[in-house]
Amino acid sequence: MRGVETAGTMLQMRPLHITPSVVTTWGIMLALVFFSWAVGRRLRREPGPLQAALEGAMGAIDDAIRAVLPDHVERILPFIATLWIFILLANLTGLIPGLQAPTSDLSVTAALAVLVFLSVHWFGISIEGITQYLRHYLTPSPLLLPFHIISEISRTLTLAVRLFGNMMSLEMAALLVVMVAGFLAPIPLLMLHIVEALIQAYIFGMLALIYLAGAIQTRALHSPSEKG
Repeated sequence: MRGVETAGTMLQMRPLHITPSVVTTWGIMLALVFFSWAVGRRLRREPGPLQAALEGAMGAIDDAIRAVLPDHVERILPFIATLWIFILLANLTGLIPGLQAPTSDLSVTAALAVLVFLSVHWFGISIEGITQYLRHYLTPSPLLLPFHIISEISRTLTLAVRLFGNMMSLEMAALLVVMVAGFLAPIPLLMLHIVEALIQAYIFGMLALIYLAGAIQTRALHSPSEKG
């Protein structure tokens, strides 16, 4: 009993370790919630510049999803749009002096990859049905089941490591350039960071969308060919 009480006391005394990436991530989420609430209250039939820009961005995301999953745009749009917007803002956070992009932290990118992994199965089961969804793991042969499982794990790891590696290398390269050249070339660094942030957010979101399409393969991918 004393051992149990001692262990419980140690757990209670151990402080919760909150990293800067966690703080920045929560700050981005709160900012998105407040911004969405504020913009939602001011929607007009005749949009102003901000509303027009936001509608254009959402239209582009809608078109990207419609090109891959035309039958499930309304269902998939909230998840993919939120993922794209959050990763883009997280990537751009590194431009703010004193802040580090949360996506240059492997724990953050791993959490995003796990979220995609769980969402793929959630949408697959909810749309296809659990029997139909699990059946694709046994096609074209049940012998391929281990390879399907390995593929699921490996692509999740790849999602996490790719985003982390690219953003970490970008910030390290920017730091090295600043150390060597000082602050003589801030504009090229700024443009490089913005372009890389856009590219990495786009790649992550498109891969997530492709994985979702694979999970909804029976109705979303095979039905058009059957109709033709």
